[in-house]
Amino acid sequence: MTETSHRPVELGDPTASVDFDKTPPPARFRLRAQLLDAGSESRMLAETDNLQMKIRVYAAHEGENAMHAHHNQDHSFVVLQGQARFYGPRGETWDLGRNEGIMLPEGTYYCFENFGDDPLVVMRIAAMMPEKGDPEARLGVREQQIDAHTAENRRPQKIVRREGAFYE
Repeated sequence: MTETSHRPVELGDPTASVDFDKTPPPARFRLRAQLLDAGSESRMLAETDNLQMKIRVYAAHEGENAMHAHHNQDHSFVVLQGQARFYGPRGETWDLGRNEGIMLPEGTYYCFENFGDDPLVVMRIAAMMPEKGDPEARLGVREQQIDAHTAENRRPQKIVRREGAFYE
């Protein structure tokens, strides 16, 4: 088998007018997270001013999120491991398994939980709209601000990591 170089022909082009020292480099990341026996955790994988990618882990039967909406971002969840149940404000439910996802446009009210017996691992991807205000802001069903890291948001406070167990 012959190795083939897949370098773009422009690499090293002496006639290129782009100053590559002034362009942003790519950001590499790895989909790896420690599994949990209690609580939930979130870790940033990569971000720019307009895009965030996080990996999140939820212990079995743990939930997060009072019903809420983000009015300054579109976002999506992709289940990497486990089972997630999403709820809509009109009584809708959507069950997602491995390699399934859900798109939540700006202003969509939802909440979700891990309804499986194993840890839930999801990738959360968000298109941020900072020009509309704090992209992390969330509004509850009474149009009140909800802090993501509080009991009001049903965020479990105690985290127990499963020794030596990782999603990879």
